[in-house]
Amino acid sequence: MDCCLLFGLVLMLAREGVCAEAARFSDGSVSRQALHVGEFVSNKPERQQAIIHLVSTQAIASQRELEQILRKAGWDVTQATLSRDLRELGIVRAQAEDGARYVPGDQLAGQDKPQLLTLLPELFSSMEGVGELLVLRTLPSGAQPIAEAIDDQRWPEILGTIGGENTILIICRSPSARDIVTQRLRKIAEGR
Repeated sequence: MDCCLLFGLVLMLAREGVCAEAARFSDGSVSRQALHVGEFVSNKPERQQAIIHLVSTQAIASQRELEQILRKAGWDVTQATLSRDLRELGIVRAQAEDGARYVPGDQLAGQDKPQLLTLLPELFSSMEGVGELLVLRTLPSGAQPIAEAIDDQRWPEILGTIGGENTILIICRSPSARDIVTQRLRKIAEGR
């Protein structure tokens, strides 16, 4: 039987109360424990669906919080796996009325993207440079949104950025331009 079909069947049975071992998230949706048949088997598509569901229905402010919720629901996840899942799913940490939270990137379409003034103080780790190059390190999954926010500034001192998982390479026009950008970013990171 196809795994997705089996998962759907188990979810349906769990929602109907037929599967006694089904655990539910606080909103009533069925957790991974509904699939309990002896040993838990890691299934990336199912785990990612659970992540999408959670960040779409709950205000989750940190990866640690998301990891704890997933563990309570029966998922065995590591921080590295969770970071990778968030990146692959396009889930970003954005400022909301009640504070920062993870949201699917498509929910930001048509809205203002998270701004550098909001993101950098929350996700900044360190920064160092040489010549025209500046390397900015962030918390896990922070590089992409910060690199995009830097690009959106259209500062004349910057030629471009390259964002990875937690590292951004900022290419400046000159060493003196790098110094200006470094000072500007440090002030923002410190909340000044």
